[in-house]
Amino acid sequence: MSKNITNIIDHTLLKADATLEQITVLAQEAIQYSFASVCVNPTWVKKAAELLKDAPEVKVCTVIGFPLGATTSEVKAFETTNAINNGADEVDMVINIGALKDKNYNLVLNDIKAVVNAAKDKALVKVIIETALLTEEEKVKVSELAVEAGADFVKTSTGFSTGGATAEDIALMRKTVGPEIGVKASGGVRGLEDAKAMVEAGATRIGASSGVSIAKGEKSDSDY
Repeated sequence: MSKNITNIIDHTLLKADATLEQITVLAQEAIQYSFASVCVNPTWVKKAAELLKDAPEVKVCTVIGFPLGATTSEVKAFETTNAINNGADEVDMVINIGALKDKNYNLVLNDIKAVVNAAKDKALVKVIIETALLTEEEKVKVSELAVEAGADFVKTSTGFSTGGATAEDIALMRKTVGPEIGVKASGGVRGLEDAKAMVEAGATRIGASSGVSIAKGEKSDSDY
């Protein structure tokens, strides 16, 4: 098991049919393998926080405006506040992808800022840019906007669109944001070799439902 890899994994379960039993196992595995966090839908944040109350080193991560990013900024800000009140330590928000493609950069910037301001001094903010839907120019621009907005991380993907993380996208995002901002690879990281490739390209966090497989050096067929 690669300890430095497990320590940067967000152990993820975002499926619509996730059950209490599955969330409980997720939390237990996160403790066992020393993952960075569990990443769950907002409805499970309070339960995840309860399950991890004796393991403060494992954070509770949730998603905002997920998976389309098409809710309003006010709703995303409310979701963030609600999640933090329920025990979230980190929030992964989806950008307004259509606004980015329309070059409505003020909307994209202010959308990210709404979440950053709601989370300020309370939770880390990761900005999901959904790389599979973007041109290289758009990936660069939105990464710059995330930095300008004060986000802590940029993140490749929801895992629910047409594609996931690639080492090339991670390298581009790292080059764009510089050394101080986190870069999270998510979507399609199914094994230890995938995870290592992302880290070598510049990732400082890995989002995966296959965290246990990665920790064991095995390969998973999971999509996220």
